[in-house]
Amino acid sequence: MRGIADPHEWALPLLGIFFLGCGVSRSDWEQKVRENEEARTRLGSEQDARRRAEADYADTLDEVEALRSQLSERGLSIDAMAASLEAQNKALVEYQIRTAQLLEMQERFDLLRGKLKKLSQMGLTVVVRDNRMVVQLPGDVLFDSGSDRLREEGETIVLQVAEAIRSDAELASRHFQVAGHTDGFALSGGYFRDNWGLSAMRARSVLSVLIGPTAEGGGGLDPAHFSLAGYGSSDPVAPNDTPDGRSKNRRVELVVQPDVGELINLDSLADDAAPKAPSAADPTAEPSLPEKK
Repeated sequence: MRGIADPHEWALPLLGIFFLGCGVSRSDWEQKVRENEEARTRLGSEQDARRRAEADYADTLDEVEALRSQLSERGLSIDAMAASLEAQNKALVEYQIRTAQLLEMQERFDLLRGKLKKLSQMGLTVVVRDNRMVVQLPGDVLFDSGSDRLREEGETIVLQVAEAIRSDAELASRHFQVAGHTDGFALSGGYFRDNWGLSAMRARSVLSVLIGPTAEGGGGLDPAHFSLAGYGSSDPVAPNDTPDGRSKNRRVELVVQPDVGELINLDSLADDAAPKAPSAADPTAEPSLPEKK
């Protein structure tokens, strides 16, 4: 007994009879048949591709699950690893941002140091101390012993400093503190009473010349950009047990006040930071006579 025929075997001839009966040409009908066969072929290919993709996907899921099991056996977690990677990427982005900020600050620092180079060429010391740019003026050149009155040579130096600042618009817009310092030998009684008084009055003398009107022989700098401080002997830059050390400690400093964009550790940017002062004098050092303040 013959089985049921494939529907396509009798459907196509019937369709051909139908189209011929409707006036459709045989060539058009054959074209439709070819298109139908091509569509069936494409559909079959796409179905085969989908079955292969589904099989590959199932295999991949099995592999992922096997990997999860292996990691779990070793005490690891894919989720934890992903979270760790995300944290590392975030830290890297933050590091890149911070690096860009530090590079910008480095450029500003180098620019400021370059502008103060004129003062270095005048024989003054320009250093970074306590995270601030500092211009050190030697006290023994500025003042006679025990006096807060500027010597003629000292006044000339201060006026040169004022001219260097006034002639540079960026420097002239900065804020400065004039800070007086003494050596470690105690001063008591007299007009200044102690080292605090002497250091403050010496700073005042330097400040008065810096901000004095140019018409009266002053430096002509804006008083609103300046402040004053007297440190006495509390902030040495060298040991007080040698004549050279005491000479270095007797000084007046012009401290460049950092702006908001420079509130970082300048010591990490400077090539040569100032040496740290000793916490105490060497007890084995031989005593020497007091020198002038």
